[in-house]
Amino acid sequence: MIVRFYFFLLIFLVFTKITAQDISGSELLTKAIAFHDPNNNWSTFNDSFKVVMKTPKGNDRHSTITINLPKQLFNLNVVIADDSYTYAIDKDTCAVTFNGNRSIPENAKEKYGLSCERASMFKNYYTYLYGLPMKLKDPGTTIDEKVVAKNFKGKEYLVLKVTYDKKVGDDTWYFYFDPISYEMKLYQFYHDESKNDGEYILLESLETINDIKMPKIRKWYYNSDDTFLGTDMLSKNL
Repeated sequence: MIVRFYFFLLIFLVFTKITAQDISGSELLTKAIAFHDPNNNWSTFNDSFKVVMKTPKGNDRHSTITINLPKQLFNLNVVIADDSYTYAIDKDTCAVTFNGNRSIPENAKEKYGLSCERASMFKNYYTYLYGLPMKLKDPGTTIDEKVVAKNFKGKEYLVLKVTYDKKVGDDTWYFYFDPISYEMKLYQFYHDESKNDGEYILLESLETINDIKMPKIRKWYYNSDDTFLGTDMLSKNL
């Protein structure tokens, strides 16, 4: 029985290694999307969810996010301590409120960076990160067809390298997928990889929203020294 166990274990490990060597970047992305969005719901996404961000030194940030891709609507309501602010985007129209008022004090604008430019940034931020890996199909995205098998923090992954056209972004991203299920397990970005800058984000558990499996917990760290930056937790409960 012991001999048979080790025989099947060897076959399993060999199969996993061959898969890592033979799969292309496009094929890996297709399999990852099939895991996270099996019914192709992202293009018609219309739902709301909550994200709680916890950082070592700051107050908890409670964000309620609504994304309606077909109608090009985005709404973000943030509560930090005793303050709240809202960004609302309807196609090309933007509205910002602070504690329920459209008239915003200058000190609040400076403290939270309240502006329509900031609203657009948050729209792109949340749509990108919670639209992964489906967003890697967007125009201007370059998928490296060479997939690398890599050990990161003691675990094995299939790694997809992604770069962008200059008009889209300058960062280099790496996406790490489970070699069996193709679940996205972490991602990492660099502004300048030669300097080992940027961050990596560990992903834990899944939350299903609009039939899409999204990372429930994200833990952020600096690439350079593994400094912990914060955790955000996704929930459908509003």
